[in-house]
Amino acid sequence: MPAPEYPRLRTLADPDHLPALRPEYVHARPALGLGPLDPPPRILLLYGSLRERSYSRLVVEETARLLRLFGCETRIFDPADLPLPDQIADDDHPAVEELRQHSLWSEGHVWCSPERHGQITGIMKAQVDHLPLAYKGLRPTQGRTLAVMQVSAGSQSFNSVNTLRILGRWMRMIVVPNQSSVAKAYQEFDAAGRMLPSSYYDRIVDVAEELVRFTVLTRGHADQLVDRYSERKDRNEPVTTAVDDLLAGRA
Repeated sequence: MPAPEYPRLRTLADPDHLPALRPEYVHARPALGLGPLDPPPRILLLYGSLRERSYSRLVVEETARLLRLFGCETRIFDPADLPLPDQIADDDHPAVEELRQHSLWSEGHVWCSPERHGQITGIMKAQVDHLPLAYKGLRPTQGRTLAVMQVSAGSQSFNSVNTLRILGRWMRMIVVPNQSSVAKAYQEFDAAGRMLPSSYYDRIVDVAEELVRFTVLTRGHADQLVDRYSERKDRNEPVTTAVDDLLAGRA
């Protein structure tokens, strides 16, 4: 899991222990046949609360364990010392740089936010806001897959996942169709912070499976999927075979 040069990666406790999972119903390689499985899909997981017992973090940790089971490499970013956007000139802060490096490393993301006042938290939004569409000639988010999740203190809601979908689309990510919303999250975890068996847990398994499938299915095609006429025009980068040449060949 954590690389020593990245101090803001969380260590995943009991990474292979999945007490709520029924293994007889699990596809160990859910993306088998959809594309190359080697190297392992690289997934960055972000959560939106700094509480000691953060349920969005606990959901992300459960998801990371499942993704590891499905053959992925995972990283969980700890936003504890991430500054607010525009708080520091040119975003010159080691936490911002590290977050961007993890996103450049990744092929897919998982975002999980609490719902607070009917929306995602500032912690969650700050992480997204620190991921620019273009960074040093590279694209930290474009073409990557994304799974969205939320936790709620009260009844089930979908405000946060809907907002995360909008943000993912704006960041030009491939947001998978499935999603997870855990209601009354304080009832869904044991004292050790492990999720109890429930339909909520089952949906998280569904989302993790789907994220792996879409990541493998689109890997190798991300650059083509986000290649845009308007951007080629702005960069003055003519294509190798122009439309006029194609039309002339058909005449």
